Amino acid sequence: MNEDIIWHSQNITKKKREILLNQRPCIIWFTGLSGSGKSTLANAIEMELFKKGIKTCLLDGDNIRHGLNKDLGFSEVDRVENIRRIGEVAKLFVDAGIIALTAFISPFKSDRQIAKSLVKYDEFIEVFVNTPLEVCENRDPKGLYEKARNGDIKNFTGIDSPYEAPKEPHIEIKTDELDINQSVDKIISYLMKYGYIKGTENDYAI
Repeated sequence: MNEDIIWHSQNITKKKREILLNQRPCIIWFTGLSGSGKSTLANAIEMELFKKGIKTCLLDGDNIRHGLNKDLGFSEVDRVENIRRIGEVAKLFVDAGIIALTAFISPFKSDRQIAKSLVKYDEFIEVFVNTPLEVCENRDPKGLYEKARNGDIKNFTGIDSPYEAPKEPHIEIKTDELDINQSVDKIISYLMKYGYIKGTENDYAI
């Protein structure tokens, strides 16, 4: 880093913002294959938090590539940079006292670890949307798997690029076993149990 770039301290701390907003900021990091249901679940969670008056921001993979990361492709190098930028942006929201939800394939463990390392250990909640490849491929809502199978898309996760599944995620959602309401309840229950939002997990027991 350039030695002329000096960190400027701010008077309003993250703790002060947390007290003002009456919530514990964190990153809820949804990871899983394309078509696994990450964006659908993240949107449903944000809607439930919105109803409760919780301040949130949702960062979605496709949406981010329309703006902040529109200069990036899908090579391994670009994917690493994609996740690095998202981690940094999510950290800024946490510093602002906000719960940031991110929905990205984020296929590599090392990249997710980098994002995790940017915040405190209890400010990163990894949600593994564990949906079998065949289920994702059958859904194929954007027709991407078909294009990947035909060779029209290269380096597609699950086809010719690996997905490194989390071994110990904070929350695992098996969308082929749980419906959307059960999945939402499981995550909201976790947030209540560990004090990110007010309430008790019994309020949202499956």
